[in-house]
Amino acid sequence: MTFDLTIRQPEDTDGAKVHALIARCPSLDDNSIYCNLLQCTHFSATSAVAEMDGEIVAVLAAYLLPDRLNTLFVWQVAVDERLRGMGVATRLLFEVLGRINCHKVRYLQTTITEDNEASWALFESFAKSLKAKTRRKTLFDRNRHFDGKHDTEILLTVGPLQPWHVLPKTVSQAIPEKTS
Repeated sequence: MTFDLTIRQPEDTDGAKVHALIARCPSLDDNSIYCNLLQCTHFSATSAVAEMDGEIVAVLAAYLLPDRLNTLFVWQVAVDERLRGMGVATRLLFEVLGRINCHKVRYLQTTITEDNEASWALFESFAKSLKAKTRRKTLFDRNRHFDGKHDTEILLTVGPLQPWHVLPKTVSQAIPEKTS
C-alpha cells in the first residue's frame, strides 16, 4: 500500500486540525489551539504539514532561532499512528530545510525527553544520513525548570550541516510502501 501525501506549509485554518493530531499523540505536550495557530501562521515558513485524503496526518513545527539564524529549532513533530515508521517525519524535515528561507541553516536543534525513543531514532537517523555530528546537553531540568512536573528536556544539536543545495535529492523522496 502506498501513501499519497501532500506536504506543504501550514495555513491559518490548520490550527485546530494540528491540535487534534497532537492530541492523538499521547507522548507529546498538548499545547492550546491558540499555540497551534501561531505555529501554523507565525512559523509557517519553517513548519510543514502532511495531508492524506484531505486530513492532516503529520506536522513539524519549527523556527529559526532569533539570535542564530543558522539554527533551525524543531519544536514538535507529530505523525498519525497509521504512518509512523514510514519516513514521513524525515520527509517533513527535508522539506523544511530545503526551503529558501532555510538556506543558511547549518545546525538543527530539538529537545527530547530521555524516554522518547521515537524522537531519538528520528533525529539520530537524520544526522547519520547526513554524516553530521550530534551533541547532547540538558536544556530544561525536571526540578529546576519544571518544578518536578515534566521530564528533563535534553537539547540535541545536529551539525554542522552541509548547504542544502548540494544534498542529494533522493534523500527525501518517496515514502516506502507499508507492509501488511
